[in-house]
Order: sequence, then structure tokens, then C-alpha cells
Amino acid sequence: MTSGRGPRVGFIGLGSQGGPMARRIAGAGFPVTLWARRAETLAPFAGTGARTAASPADLAAASDLACVCVVDDAGVEQVVAGPGGLLEGMRSGGTIAVHSTVHPDTCRRLAETAAARGVALVDAPVSGGGPAAEAGRLLVMVGGDDAAAERCRPVFQTYGDPVVHLGPVGSGQRAKLVNNLLLAANLAVAESAFALARRIDVDPVRLSTVLANGSGASFGAGLLPGAGFSLAALGEHAGPLLQKDARIVAELAAAAGTDAATVFDAADAALESMGRAR
Repeated sequence: MTSGRGPRVGFIGLGSQGGPMARRIAGAGFPVTLWARRAETLAPFAGTGARTAASPADLAAASDLACVCVVDDAGVEQVVAGPGGLLEGMRSGGTIAVHSTVHPDTCRRLAETAAARGVALVDAPVSGGGPAAEAGRLLVMVGGDDAAAERCRPVFQTYGDPVVHLGPVGSGQRAKLVNNLLLAANLAVAESAFALARRIDVDPVRLSTVLANGSGASFGAGLLPGAGFSLAALGEHAGPLLQKDARIVAELAAAAGTDAATVFDAADAALESMGRAR
């Protein structure tokens, strides 16, 4: 049963990206319930009307849609299907949305477990980071059946534009993984291009303005000026995540019998520059 203000929404994972997403949901007037391992992540929601749950199961019991934005596969598994997890509390007819970037097989397996309890699960990884979430401009990549995806869309649109439904469960994850592989490849190519510019007496700072406005533009090239035109500075934060995603998509490529050598070669160059070889 839903509120007159729309579905009741639960949110788990209130970090630099999940926190702004949850605030956008609350700001749009949806009834919101939150759960967090660290109490300090709940502090920004004081005065918003959001309820705090005692456990993921408690959150699920109060929600029609439960959104999960934790770091990795193990965290998603625990929050969704572990002791005291969402599936212990969610009523039949509810929906779980996995915003984390994880292996597609994790989502398919959890979707099967959820379906046995009458609960739908969609994967909906996002791209854009905290600033895009705050502005309602996250890219949301949805995998799941049509009905479940459409039930989620009004909530996803509070923080996402565009919201793209790519196909069955796991499709969103596969699209996000290819996106991140290409980001790594673009970073490597951009780093190489800026190094070339120095060697042929082109000021990299001025070149960055050229690239931002020219046909050679890319998101990766846009990140390099703020990192001193070197990927080493990005390695601590972005390196582990891109390494994880490259390993997953390499596994998927091997299973499909394709190597996609060009994009993998470039992505591997970026990971090596970050000190995170695949």
C-alpha cells in the first residue's frame, strides 16, 4: 500500500552520492525511511521528516521501494538478503533498487531470491557523483522488468536525468561497467595526449581549454587538469573502483568470447598509471 504522496521510500547508503540522492527523494515529498551503520550520516536529515529505521528489515517493512547505495557486492548481499536484511521485512509487491555498481550476477541472484518472496529487484547503478545527485542530473541505468522499472521511475527522476531502462535485471550493471571501462580508457588516452603536448611545446593548461571546446573533448580529459595532468593523483580514490569494474567487465567479456582489446589496452594503461594494475 502506498501513501497518497506516492510510494514510501527507504534508502540505505548515505555516503557522498547516496546522501544527496536521499535528500532529493525527501525534498520531492515522498515519505522516506533511512538506515545507516554510522549514525553521523543521518545528521543531515534532521528536520526533513525522514524516519530512521532500526535495521534494514525495519526499513523494508515501512517501504514500498527500498534503495541500496552501498560500496560493493558483499555489502549489497548483506543488506538485501543477510540476517535482518530487506527481504526479511519487505511485503510482497515491494521493490528493491540496487544503485551500487556490482556484478550483474549478484543482481540476478538476488532478484531470484526476492521473486520467491513476491518482491521485485531492479539494478539501477548511477553515474555523476554527489554534485550531479544534488542537481538531479545523475545518469540512472536500470535493469529489470518493465513494470518494476516504471514503478521506480518517479523516484529515480527526483535525482536522475536521464533515467534509462536498458533491459532485464543485470543490464544496468553491464552498461555501467562498460561506461567505467571507457572512462578508464579515456583517462589513459588523455594523460598520454597531455604528455605529448608538453613534449611538442604545447602548454597543457591552455590545451585543456582547447580540448574542453574542441572535437577531442572527453569527460576523462576534463578530469586531468585538476589532477596535475597525471593519473597518479586519481589513483587513491578512483583507482580501486575502476580496477574492480575492469575486472568484472573482463570476466563478462571472457564469458562472451570477446576480448575488446582496444578499450582494455587503454583502460589497463590508466590502471597502471594509477598503481592499480588489473
